[in-house]
Amino acid sequence: MARDRGRDTPGRKKKTPPELRPREVYVLTEGEVTEPGFIEYVRDHGTPKEPGQSVEILFKNLTAPTKRRKPLPLVEEAIPFVTSAEKAARKAGLEETDWNWPQVWCLFDRDRHEDIPTAFSRAKRAGVRIAYSHPCFELWRLFHYQNYTSTFGGVCDSAADRLKQQPGFTQTYGPTIRSVSPETAKRVMPEQLRGRYEKARKFAEQRNAAHAGRTDQNRWDPYTDVYRFVEEGLGVREY
Repeated sequence: MARDRGRDTPGRKKKTPPELRPREVYVLTEGEVTEPGFIEYVRDHGTPKEPGQSVEILFKNLTAPTKRRKPLPLVEEAIPFVTSAEKAARKAGLEETDWNWPQVWCLFDRDRHEDIPTAFSRAKRAGVRIAYSHPCFELWRLFHYQNYTSTFGGVCDSAADRLKQQPGFTQTYGPTIRSVSPETAKRVMPEQLRGRYEKARKFAEQRNAAHAGRTDQNRWDPYTDVYRFVEEGLGVREY
C-alpha cells in the first residue's frame, strides 16, 4: 500500500520550525562553581531582551580537571563545538543571521595565566566568543556592590577579599553568618545579584573604556565584559 504523504506517520517526531528553535549556547568556564552558578541564576531569573526567544545552555566542561580549565586549553576544547554546532544549525534550516544561530563561549580570567593573548587570537580565528575578567570573575561580582577604579595588580585574592567586605555580602549565606571561607564565597547567592545588573554593567563599561586601544589583554586591569555574555549569549537584559 502506498504511503499517505498527506498525513503524519505515527511515532514520527515533527521537525521544529527554525524560528522556534532555542539558541544553543555552548559554555566552557574556568571556574568550577562560581561561573556555572552565576549562569544558572541568570538563565532562571533574567528578563529576556526579546520575549519568545529562548536559550538552551550547554555546559561542556563541568567535570574537566583543573589543568584543562586554563584559558588556552578552554579555547582549544571549545573550537570543535563551533564546527559541530553550526553544522547542526544549517541542517535545521538556520542561517548565520538568525537570532538563534548557535554560540560558543569561554569564560576565563587573567589571574596568573601567561597565554591570554594566544587564547584570544585562536578564539577569534575559530569563532569562539570570550567573556574575560581581569584579575578574575570576582571583579564582576564586586561591581554589583560598588565601583572600583584602582588596579589589583593581577591578584585575584584582593578582589575576592574586597567582595567579602561588602555590606550584607556575608549575610547572603545566612542571617546569622558572620564570616565566610574562600570556598563558601565561591557560591553565588541570589541576593548578591538580584536587581543589581544595571549598576554592575555601568561600572564595568566605565572601567573598560580606560583600556580602549590597548591590544595586550594582560594589561587590562581592572576589566570585565561578562555583561556581553549576559546580553549577547544568554539574551538577557536585566536580572
